[in-house]
Amino acid sequence: MQKRVKFDFELYFTNGGSLKGEDFRLDLEGEDISEQALIDYIIADLCLLMVGKAKILNKEILTEAHKRASIREAKQSRLIDLSHTIEDGLVTYKGLPAPIICDYLSRETSRQFYEAGTEFQIGKIEMVTNTGTYIDCPFHRYEQGKDLSEVGLEAFTDLDGTVIHVPYTETLAVTESHLQNYEIRNRAVLIRTGWDQFWNTETYYENHPFLTAGAATYLRDCGVKLVGIDSHNIDDTRGKSRPVHTTLLGADILIVEHLCNLSLLPTDGFTFSAAPPKFKGVGTFPVRALAKLN
Repeated sequence: MQKRVKFDFELYFTNGGSLKGEDFRLDLEGEDISEQALIDYIIADLCLLMVGKAKILNKEILTEAHKRASIREAKQSRLIDLSHTIEDGLVTYKGLPAPIICDYLSRETSRQFYEAGTEFQIGKIEMVTNTGTYIDCPFHRYEQGKDLSEVGLEAFTDLDGTVIHVPYTETLAVTESHLQNYEIRNRAVLIRTGWDQFWNTETYYENHPFLTAGAATYLRDCGVKLVGIDSHNIDDTRGKSRPVHTTLLGADILIVEHLCNLSLLPTDGFTFSAAPPKFKGVGTFPVRALAKLN
């Protein structure tokens, strides 16, 4: 049954003044919503600035038909997660070790260092940088290329995006002809093949979709900013050459491999972000890749 929430609110601004509302009603997805989520939604929905102290009063859950998109839908529809989950023992690339994720300091052990009721966990991760959904910068291929610490934030975040659909059921080789008739200059170009459906299975690692050398040259010459793919590798791994990495990274064009959920994106009308930590001497690292719908 559909639920709505009725509540009063009081918002106080850091530069003076306040705003109050009574019997405000919003649609819900689920049975309940926290007061903090309501505060965040009201501030965003009313485009308010400089809000300080905020209160939700007299909250009541009602069984009523929805009037518009639910709070959860309105918030989540704008951000699409394009990253796979990294967990202990995950194999991303055969031949490379799986990550080890464990406690360095467990909550139980931490009790001897803190007062009663105060516990902490400090995790420990041992992994190669090519794990999960990850980004390649020039240092990955070229010794003198920029590493993660040398690439500016503008190269990782809020890039205008274009999705190009080349289903693996039709071809494994993404060629120059597949990339024509799209707006791609100065954009993040994301190749959707559908191969991500085989993630973490034996099928994923062999005979996967890839870009051809000609496709990489075309993207370079068109001035793209970043190229991503939802496959095991952007190059054909059946041989020893890697012309796509060579061409793109040689032109300071970033690469993101092992994307997922590209089927949830439109062809354009979104921005793409995939920011890694600022490591010196590292050319590849996992990212939380995401798209923000405009």
